[in-house]
Amino acid sequence: MTCDLAPSILSFDLADLRQSVETLVGGGATIVHLDVMDGQFVPPITFGDSYVKALRPTVDALFEAHLMIQTPERQFEAFAAAGCGRIIFHAEATAHSYRLAQSLHDMGVQAGVAINPGTPVEMVQSILEIVDLVLVMTVNPGWGGQKFLPAMLEKVTKLRTLRPDLHIEVDGGIDPVTLPIARLAGANVFVVGSHLARAASLSDSVKEMVLLCG
Repeated sequence: MTCDLAPSILSFDLADLRQSVETLVGGGATIVHLDVMDGQFVPPITFGDSYVKALRPTVDALFEAHLMIQTPERQFEAFAAAGCGRIIFHAEATAHSYRLAQSLHDMGVQAGVAINPGTPVEMVQSILEIVDLVLVMTVNPGWGGQKFLPAMLEKVTKLRTLRPDLHIEVDGGIDPVTLPIARLAGANVFVVGSHLARAASLSDSVKEMVLLCG
């Protein structure tokens, strides 16, 4: 199974985002992770589909929208049209996860489901057959720069046992120390934000993280 780095643009200067994304993908990142927040599911508000559409021509990489929003299904078509090849909704935001995953597939988009630190794997176990990816939050959603929660890796290991071919993504506190630990637990997609944004050299830092994936 492939191991992919998915830098989050949330921690970068939005005014110079095109250059940052080009550097990230040029350094070997294969996914651009887009944190979409509505001020309700989580307190902050970030950006919408129009920003994604403007950024889409910058690089040839998979764009994934992580919808930390209420009623995520209302935004599926917009983010798919903007160029997202994978859309991730939160299990906590809907009572109809199976139907939402089906609707994403009907749009020709990969379906991902995310679970918060307080949410057990059992909440998504019945839809593992239909989703392409499960995102395990390794911090509380909403803000970058939080400390990695190692107890969340038990969920990663359980998911890997339940479905060996599943893409399992971890998001929050991922850096050169925590990435190998999460990979050993069974994760294969790694969202990295604050660590890269703080680096003296973005190019060197993303290459280092890609090597850890390899």
